[in-house]
Amino acid sequence: MSNQENHNEEMNSIISLTDEQGNEVQFELLDVVPYGGKEYIAIIPVSEEEDDPMVQLYRIVPDESGETETYVGLESEEELEAVYHEFQNRNADLFDFED
Repeated sequence: MSNQENHNEEMNSIISLTDEQGNEVQFELLDVVPYGGKEYIAIIPVSEEEDDPMVQLYRIVPDESGETETYVGLESEEELEAVYHEFQNRNADLFDFED
């Protein structure tokens, strides 16, 4: 399987995350973005309420065993912009990004 085929297969994944109120929310996984020696997920909510959902980025933090992952929000505007720019570069042929 080529990298592009593998990348496209990942894009069709739906993941469920639990929000701060304990509600399960489904997201479409758009990409796993490597940047600066770390990995990040780019996701959008799977919701009929939003016509144009925004991409959300989270850093992947594996537990000590490596079997479970936690997704941590990006606090630094610099890190957020850099990871989003990398996401755009990796997916320029798949998405139409607004300036």
